[in-house]
Amino acid sequence: MGIRSTALAMAALWFTAAGCATQHKVEVAPVEVKPIHITIDVNVKVDRALDDFFGDLDQQAATMEAGSDAESKE
Repeated sequence: MGIRSTALAMAALWFTAAGCATQHKVEVAPVEVKPIHITIDVNVKVDRALDDFFGDLDQQAATMEAGSDAESKE
């Protein structure tokens, strides 16, 4: 039985060593990261808001001028 158990132990050792000898190589390619440029144009929105705000004042000024012109003609 000594030879048989020794042969079995040697076979188990050989299979274990052969299984661990497998190598896997994974190559990781460099990743190129490019910057992203984003331009947001908010001038139109601000322009409209200012027109709305000052538009009321312009109407009042026009009304006042029209009133003063009417008074001066009388």
